[in-house]
Amino acid sequence: MTAYEFDWVDAFTDRPFGGNGCAVFHDAAGLDGDTCMAIVRETSLVECTFLGPSAVADVKVRYFLASREIPFAGHPTIATVAALFGRGLAGEGRITLETGAGIVPVEIAAGAGGGATFTMTQVAPSFGAIAPRALVAAVGGVDPEDIVADPQLVSTGLPFVVTVLRDHDALGRLRLDPGALRELARHMGFSGIDMAEPYWITLRGATDAGRTFGRLLLAPPSVPEDPFTGSATGAAASYLWQHGLIESPRYIAEQGHWMGRPGQATVEVLGAPGAISGVRIGGLARVLMQGTIRP
Repeated sequence: MTAYEFDWVDAFTDRPFGGNGCAVFHDAAGLDGDTCMAIVRETSLVECTFLGPSAVADVKVRYFLASREIPFAGHPTIATVAALFGRGLAGEGRITLETGAGIVPVEIAAGAGGGATFTMTQVAPSFGAIAPRALVAAVGGVDPEDIVADPQLVSTGLPFVVTVLRDHDALGRLRLDPGALRELARHMGFSGIDMAEPYWITLRGATDAGRTFGRLLLAPPSVPEDPFTGSATGAAASYLWQHGLIESPRYIAEQGHWMGRPGQATVEVLGAPGAISGVRIGGLARVLMQGTIRP
């Protein structure tokens, strides 16, 4: 029976039990997909990463949900590099990750007390189809009038239907309708409902520091809501900058506060609207637990 060491990391937070958790499994990229998905379900986390050697980067990272493997995810990227840093396998400077969405560079800036800030550069955004407001509104159980701009499929490694709501009241009224989500997925040309999930944001932070506040509701077998979504944060930033909905490409994104897991990221969209070359997403992370698994 092969054993694999892991680190359980809370990403996009400066405190334990904040932000979004991810279990990082070392030397485990060779595990079969069914085992990886079973491990995610066992942890009750949204995602886990499985690491291995790479011929083109410093480390290979595989990302799994409870239901499938995905090419890239934001908070697991931060968690992965925090785990490597905590084990002394990465130092201050730059590390590269081989992902299904390409090579992702992450910068490590050491701070006081042995901690660090981790900043990834997501790939240039891909802008897809516009989604009907009424169809997207039905997914969250809100009114079409609560949506202030045309929702659009955007990806910086993983696709989301970026949807801007008018205020915190609308954001708080969200309730996922899985049937409407399946209909939205069919309309967008996807076979899996988790490939067309709306990322809901408002243009007012959860705190005075934030410029945006977001939520991501998830369908089974995932947990009901994601505490912080780094990949969606990059997609949303690209959408907001592309469509002139923010005045600066640099701001603070917030998520998870209503779940008791406040998370915060620094955001910088690279390039002018219409010529975005990438998105930098940075944050803190805490290694919460370590152990060994024998699947």
